[in-house]
Amino acid sequence: MIQKHKGEVFRKAIHFSLILLPLAYRYLVNYDKKITLFVLISLLFIALLVEILRMKHPTFKRIFFDVFGLMLRSREYHDFTSATYMLISVVICIAVLPPEIAFIAISFLAIGDTLAALVGVQFGKRKLFGTIKSLEGSLACFAGTFIFALFYLNPIIAFAGALAATLAEAAPIWLDDNIKVPITSGIVMMLVSYVVISGI
Repeated sequence: MIQKHKGEVFRKAIHFSLILLPLAYRYLVNYDKKITLFVLISLLFIALLVEILRMKHPTFKRIFFDVFGLMLRSREYHDFTSATYMLISVVICIAVLPPEIAFIAISFLAIGDTLAALVGVQFGKRKLFGTIKSLEGSLACFAGTFIFALFYLNPIIAFAGALAATLAEAAPIWLDDNIKVPITSGIVMMLVSYVVISGI
């Protein structure tokens, strides 16, 4: 149990460090899509190669689990890891969404999902939809993402994005949070921004 707890803490620490990626996209390469996508697609190719090898090659699988097994969740033993799903969603966000929206949507994944998990584990009493997700975790997710977005976006767009990220994180559907949160919130913010800008 102690090892599992340590693994989850380490996992969330790595998850939160994802914030460095959107910050680099905005402040280091100044929203340069070509450079960013080249790096991310290269990393995604490597990640997919590792996924295939660990599923098909017994020796590689054993080494992989010896190194990373402590951090893996049960479903990841027979599915892609959350890290691979994260890379997929980040590539999609940067390729499809306006730069500012992509920056916020990816940041939501690092901030919102981490807060939802940490607060939910420590203080979550009211479970949602019959899942392990909690109201307390969802409120933490919303507060963290909304406050962060307010530094960069119109309050209406920030609110819509934070709400979308929170609902996506809590929704009891099979998609991985690393896919649901950034893509859902990004699409919602993009659509709302069009409405706000056009004044409809």
